[in-house]
Amino acid sequence: MFVADRAPSLKTVLLATGVVLTMAMGVRHGFGFWMQPISQAHGWTRETYSLAQAMQNLMWGAIGPFAGMAADRFGTMRVVLVGAVSYAAGLFWMALVKDPTLFVLGTGLFVGLGLACTAFGAVSGIIGRVAPAEKRSWAFGISGAAGSLGQFMLMPIEQQLISAVGWQNAFYILGVLLVALMVPMAFYLREPAVTHAHGPQQSIREAAAEALSNRSFLLLVAGYFVCGFQLVFIGVHMPAYLKDKGIANPGVAVMALALIGLFNIFGSYYAGKLGGRLPKRYLLSAIYFARALAITLFLLAPLMPITVYLFAAAMGVLWLSTVPLTNGIIAGVFGVKHMSMLAGIVFFSHQLGSFLGVWLGGYLYALQGNYDVVWGITIGLGVMAGLVNLPINERPLARMQAA
Repeated sequence: MFVADRAPSLKTVLLATGVVLTMAMGVRHGFGFWMQPISQAHGWTRETYSLAQAMQNLMWGAIGPFAGMAADRFGTMRVVLVGAVSYAAGLFWMALVKDPTLFVLGTGLFVGLGLACTAFGAVSGIIGRVAPAEKRSWAFGISGAAGSLGQFMLMPIEQQLISAVGWQNAFYILGVLLVALMVPMAFYLREPAVTHAHGPQQSIREAAAEALSNRSFLLLVAGYFVCGFQLVFIGVHMPAYLKDKGIANPGVAVMALALIGLFNIFGSYYAGKLGGRLPKRYLLSAIYFARALAITLFLLAPLMPITVYLFAAAMGVLWLSTVPLTNGIIAGVFGVKHMSMLAGIVFFSHQLGSFLGVWLGGYLYALQGNYDVVWGITIGLGVMAGLVNLPINERPLARMQAA
C-alpha cells in the first residue's frame, strides 16, 4: 500500500505534486487577507498576527530539513499525508483560538509543519529523482509554476470566502478542501524502497556536513534568506499597506496578489527552462537585482491601482523563479539522493528571512506607523543577494564527477 514496485512517471509526479503545491502555496499566500479581520475581532495589533505568521514561517523552515530527510528515507507520500492533516489542523486552530500566545504557537507549529511537508522542499526530492538530468531544471520550473497557479486561483476565492461566510468559516472550508485534494494525490507519490538513488552512498550526516562546508552552498543559503524576507513581507503586508495609503478597495489588493501568482506561473516555468541552458547563478543574480529595482520604482511612482498592478506583475515574474534555479544548483552539485534534505536546509534560511520580514513589518509599523524602513531594507537586501549569487560554482563535486 505504501511502497511502489517502481518509481512513478515524471508526468504522474508533476501532476500530483502540482495539486499539492497549488493548495499548499495558494492557501498560504492568502494569509494576508486575514490580518485585519482577525486583529479587529480579537482586539489585537497587527504585530500579534504578524508574529503568528512569522512563527509559521520559522517553523516551516526549521522542520523543513527533517521533513526532507523523512521524504528521502521513507518516501514523499508519507510526508505529504502528515502535512495535509497538520495544515488543516492549523487552519482550524486559527479559526478557534482567541488567546494570542496560543494562537501564535499553534499557528507556527501546525501550519509550519503542514507547509514543511507539502511545499517545495518536501517534494523536490522525488521530482529530482524521477526527472532525467537534462529535464531536471525544467521539471522544477513546472513545480514552481504549480505553486504560482495556486496563488492565482485561490487569492480571489479566499477573499470572497471571507466576505461571504466570515473569516472563521473560510478557514474551515479551506481546511477540508486541503485534506480532500492532498490526500488522494499523496498516493500517486509512492516510491520504491530504500535504494532508488544513484552515486556514492552517503549518510544523512555526511551529506549535510559536505554541503555546509561548501562555499557555494552557503552562498545559496545567504541568497535564499533575502528571498524569504522580500516575498513574505510583501505577501502579508501588501493589503494593509495599500489600505493605509488610501486604496481602500480590497479588490485592488486581491487583484495584485492574484497577478503575482499569474505572472509567476510564467516566471517559474521560464526560469526553470532557462536554467537548463544558461548559468543558474547569473539568472539568480539577475532576479534579485530586478526585484530591488522593481521595489524602488514602485515606491517612487504615484500610488494608484495601475501602478500596483504593474508592480505585482513585475514581482510575479520574479516571485518563485528562484526555486527551480536554486534546486537545480543543489541537484547538479550534490546529486539527488539527499535532495529534499539539502533543499530543506537552504529553505530554512529562506524561512528565517520570512520570519524577520513579516515580523519586522508588523513591529516597525506598530512603532513608527508606516512601512518605510522595511521597504528600504528589502531594496538593500535585494542588491546584496544579487552580488552574493555571482560567485557560486555550479560544477558537480569531485565525487559526483568520479561517479
